Amino acid sequence: MTQSSSTVDINGKKIEKTDFVYKATDGTLVKVVFKNDPKESTVAITSNKKTFTLPKSETKGDETIYKKDDMTARVKGDSLHLEQGNNIIELKRTKI
Repeated sequence: MTQSSSTVDINGKKIEKTDFVYKATDGTLVKVVFKNDPKESTVAITSNKKTFTLPKSETKGDETIYKKDDMTARVKGDSLHLEQGNNIIELKRTKI
């Protein structure tokens, strides 16, 4: 399974969650969950039992940018470009 999507109704507010599995260039699998609700849009990236949740900061054309502290995630098509300080991680959506 490569993607699951669900819409949850909480107190009349629809929250959409879409889960994907991405693969880093070193072969590491990373779970990525996009959440959209009326208040905010976030991306949650889980790797090595740690989860980082970043709020959406802007959309430029077909690229969506999420930022929090020193971490930035740029999502474009099937690619996710993750920057944290001097570390840059390239992730590609994958099929398991």
